[in-house]
Amino acid sequence: MDKKYLIGGVIIVILLIIGGAVLFGGSHNARADDELVVAAYSHGGEPEAGFDPILGWNYYAEPLIQSTLLKMNRNMTYSNDLATDYKISDDFKNYVVKLRKDVKFTDGSDLTADDVVFTYNEAKASGASLDLSNMAEAKKVDKYTVKFDLDKSDSSFLDKLAYIGIVPSDSYNNETYGQNPVGSGPYKFVQWDKGQQVILELNDDYYGEKPEFKKLTILFAQNDAAFNAAKNKEADISAVPLSYAKETIPGMTMYLMDTIDVRGISLPSIPNTGETTEDGAAIGNNVTSDIAIRKALNYGINRTALSEGALSGFGTPNYDGIAHQLPWANKEAVIKDGDIAKANKTLEAAGWIDTDNDGIREKDGTKASLGVYYSSDAPERQALAVAVSEQAKAMGIEINATGSNWDEMDKVKNSEGIVWGFGSTDPSTLWSEYYSDQAGVGYNNPAFINNSAVDAHIDAALSSSGAASHKEWSKVSWDGSTGISPKGDASWLWLGEIKYGYYVDDSLDISNDTALLQPHGGDIFGNIWDWKRVSSVQ
Repeated sequence: MDKKYLIGGVIIVILLIIGGAVLFGGSHNARADDELVVAAYSHGGEPEAGFDPILGWNYYAEPLIQSTLLKMNRNMTYSNDLATDYKISDDFKNYVVKLRKDVKFTDGSDLTADDVVFTYNEAKASGASLDLSNMAEAKKVDKYTVKFDLDKSDSSFLDKLAYIGIVPSDSYNNETYGQNPVGSGPYKFVQWDKGQQVILELNDDYYGEKPEFKKLTILFAQNDAAFNAAKNKEADISAVPLSYAKETIPGMTMYLMDTIDVRGISLPSIPNTGETTEDGAAIGNNVTSDIAIRKALNYGINRTALSEGALSGFGTPNYDGIAHQLPWANKEAVIKDGDIAKANKTLEAAGWIDTDNDGIREKDGTKASLGVYYSSDAPERQALAVAVSEQAKAMGIEINATGSNWDEMDKVKNSEGIVWGFGSTDPSTLWSEYYSDQAGVGYNNPAFINNSAVDAHIDAALSSSGAASHKEWSKVSWDGSTGISPKGDASWLWLGEIKYGYYVDDSLDISNDTALLQPHGGDIFGNIWDWKRVSSVQ
C-alpha cells in the first residue's frame, strides 16, 4: 500500500475517534453558559397529563411556563405576580383580585380576567390540581378584576392564589394543551421528549424579571439516573436520594435544602366491618383500630434512630406531620419516644399478648400484624418502612413492608398503613388530612379520623387569620386534651422531616440565601431569578 494513503487513513481514523469521543463522551459539556440542565424529578416529575396546571402540573411549585396570581416569599408571605392588589372580606368568603394589564401569553393573546376565571373554574371541575372544593366559583368583575366566592370561610385560600398557573381560555383544549402548553411565565415550551426531558427557552415577552438562563432543560431522571447525570456532568443540578448525599463528585457541591416535607404512616382508626369504597376497596383495619396499637407504635418507635439511619443522618424527628419551621407547629406534640417498655405495657394492658411465643402478640384471635406500603421508587420511604418494621418487632407487632405503586396502593390506602409525604405552606392541608367529613375522599383523611374537637379547631382556624388562625391549626395536633398527635388519637405514625439533596455544579450560584422552603414535591426553581453562572461550564 502507498505510504501516503496509509498515513491518510490513520489520520482519518484518529479524527473519527476524536469526533466520536466528542459526540458520545463529551457532548454533555458542550453547552453555553446561559444554558441550564437540571435533573429535577423532585420538581413534579414527568407529568402524565403534560404541562397543564388544570390537570395538576406542578402542584405547589413554580410552574415556569405559566404565571400565577401571587408568589410565595422565603418568609411565607406573598408578593404580587399577575395580581396588582387583592382584598379579602371580613368573613373570608370573598377574595377580589386586581390584575396586571401588560401580560401576554406566548401565542400573543392578552391575559385577562376571562383567563383567570376559566382556569380556576376548570381546575375546580377537574379536581386534579389544588383542592378547590370550597370555592363556589370564580367570577369576572371587569376585564382585569376577578372575584372568588367561597362556600364557607377560608382564611387559607390566599395560598391557592399562588400555585395555579393561568392558561388561555380561548385556545385551551384539555386533550392537547398539556402536550404544547401556552403560558405567560418566564419560560416558554419548546419540546417534550417523553420519558427523557422537557426543553424550555426564555420568554422574551415576560413582564417580570427574567432569569439569566436562556435555555432550560429538565431531565426526568431520578435516583441512580440522577446521580449518574451529576457524576457524568450531564446536568448542572441533580436531585438525588439522601442515600447519595455523602458521596463526593468533583466539581459539584451537595446542597441539602431545608423542607417542610414530612414522612409518616397512616393508621386506619376504624375496624374493618366489610364496608368498602365506591370502587370496592376495603375500609378499616382490625389491628390499627385499637388505639393501644397506635399508641404503642408512636411511643415505641425511635424517630432519632430513623433520622440517623433511614434518612442518612439528615432527618428531623416529627410527631404530628407539621414541620417545625411552620408557624402553626406545636411543641407540645413532642413526646419521648423509643420507649419500648411503655409500648409493651400499653399493649399488655389492652390485652395484646403473645400466647404462642411466635414473637407476635394476639388479641381475641387477631394477630398484631399489619401491612405498610410504600412507593417503590422512593428510597427513603422504603428505608423508613423497613426500619419501622424492624423496630416494631421489639413490641411484638409484625409489620410487612411492601413496595408498590400508587395504582395498587389506592386499593389499600384506607385499610393498611401507607408511607405518605405531606408538607405545604397552606395549613388547610390539615383539613384534608384530618377533617371527619373528608374520610376516604380521594387521598384525604385515609386514617378515617373522626374527632369533633379536631373538626372544631379546623373550623375556627379557617374563620380567623394570622396568629389566631395559627393557634387553632396547632391545636389540631394537641389542645391539652385531645388531637391527632401521639398524646391524643395517635391516628398516624409520623416519623420525620426530610431534606432534599441537590448536586450543584460549582460554576453555578443558586442563591441559597433566597431559596424557598421546599414543600412536599420540591420547588428547586422557586428562586431561579437569582441563579447565576459564576464561571464558565467546564
